[in-house]
Amino acid sequence: MNPGSNGKARIFLADDHQMILDRAAALLNGKFEVVGRAQNGKGALEGIASMHPDILVVDIGMPVLDGIGVIKHLYETRSLTKVVFLTVQEDPDYVDAVFRFGASAYVTKPRMNSDLVSAIEAVLEGRTFVSPSLLVSSNGNGTGKGR
Repeated sequence: MNPGSNGKARIFLADDHQMILDRAAALLNGKFEVVGRAQNGKGALEGIASMHPDILVVDIGMPVLDGIGVIKHLYETRSLTKVVFLTVQEDPDYVDAVFRFGASAYVTKPRMNSDLVSAIEAVLEGRTFVSPSLLVSSNGNGTGKGR
């Protein structure tokens, strides 16, 4: 981890909806340091290259380059930035795909208020996180917090 001068983990946000960016920043500011935002995958990669955040919070569906394209690039370049997906996609195939490329967490947007901070904390502790609603729908056990 490369904490900022204030000792907080550095977070970069990428989503094509301004409202989601604003909401995520409001949830995270104070506990973490939000160092930048982008509304497409190309902007996210540029922000990561210049700001070297600890964690990227990224949507799957974005213009120019989607979130899966972003994580593939980070995987191929062996980036140290951890990736937390924040998305409406609840298809287990998406979950499997992003974890295959090194994602650390998968949070659904309806659970952003309850899960995003917990997901980032888990990632900072070296654990993975999947929104509990996905685990219930995919395997019925409802355990929620890790893979």
